[in-house]
Order: sequence, then structure tokens, then C-alpha cells
Amino acid sequence: MSIVKIKDKTFQTSISAAEIKQRVKDLAERINRDMAGKNPLFLSVLNGAFMFTADLLRAITIPCEVSFVKLASYEGVTSTGKVKEVIGLNVDISGRTVVILEDIVDTGHTMRQMLDSLQTRNPASIHVCTLFVKPDKLEEEVDIDYAAFSIPNDFIVGYGLDYDQQGRNLPEIYTLVEG
Repeated sequence: MSIVKIKDKTFQTSISAAEIKQRVKDLAERINRDMAGKNPLFLSVLNGAFMFTADLLRAITIPCEVSFVKLASYEGVTSTGKVKEVIGLNVDISGRTVVILEDIVDTGHTMRQMLDSLQTRNPASIHVCTLFVKPDKLEEEVDIDYAAFSIPNDFIVGYGLDYDQQGRNLPEIYTLVEG
């Protein structure tokens, strides 16, 4: 088990790169089956979902498109509870099958706001695909169609997820142990 120090916090490996790769491949296979013939628009939420999006899309074999939005709700290790849209959607989603790609759903506030916003643009359907979900922390009712991992309410970094903008480049997931 590997230990990393990021700024003032200590983290240890909790999910290996190999396990992440396998779970992402499994998700892609399900999406390929479920979305066959639909030409989905994958809507990736930056910054955290960039690695997940890249790896997932490499395994998607059906015709599809990808676009990006950037939302922010974290400062340090805690959610601010306020979602601020930084870069908006510039693609017409009317009548489209949309698959939101998110790094982590914890309280569900960010996802709920995003779903509500996207619904006003008349998509045919919206599906949520997340790398991680924290079921014990959910405060909003959110239908998650695809989740690679269900995890406890721990603070994690790596594979796109950060602590104060650091640690996104780590290939594994690390859980906070000291801080």
C-alpha cells in the first residue's frame, strides 16, 4: 500500500490502477449494449472526470459525441454546497440521448442542479455515469444509471480527483488518512 503526501495531508492507496481500468472497461461494455443505435452525447464534467472520460471513451465502440462542462463546488476537502457553472454547454441536446460523465457523486447537489438545467434543453433522455458514488452521503435523489464504484464517505484523490488542485495525475485512488 502506497502513501503520498499532498500539501498538508497524507493519503494511502485504496483502489489500484488495474481495478479502475477493469471497472471502466465493464462500464463501457454496458453502455455499448444499452446505447446501441442511439449515438449518445457524452457530457463530461471537468475537471475531475477528464481521466475517466478519456479511458471510458477509448472503450466505447458505438457512434457517439463528447462535449465538456466545468462545474465547481469544492474548496479543499469540503463541498461549499454551492455549484458554480464555469464553462457552459454549447451543444444542442434537444432530442438527444445524453450521458453525463462525472468523477464522483457524493451529496448529489451538483448532479441534481446539472440534471435540472439539462432537462430545460429538451433531451430525449439523460443518463448519469459516475466513477464513484457515496451512497451514505447522498442528500438529493439522483438516478445513477452507471457507477463503477460505491465507496464510503472518505475523501479521495487520484485519477482526476484532487485535493486543492493537486493529485489529479495519480493513476490510483488514494484515501485521506491524516490531515
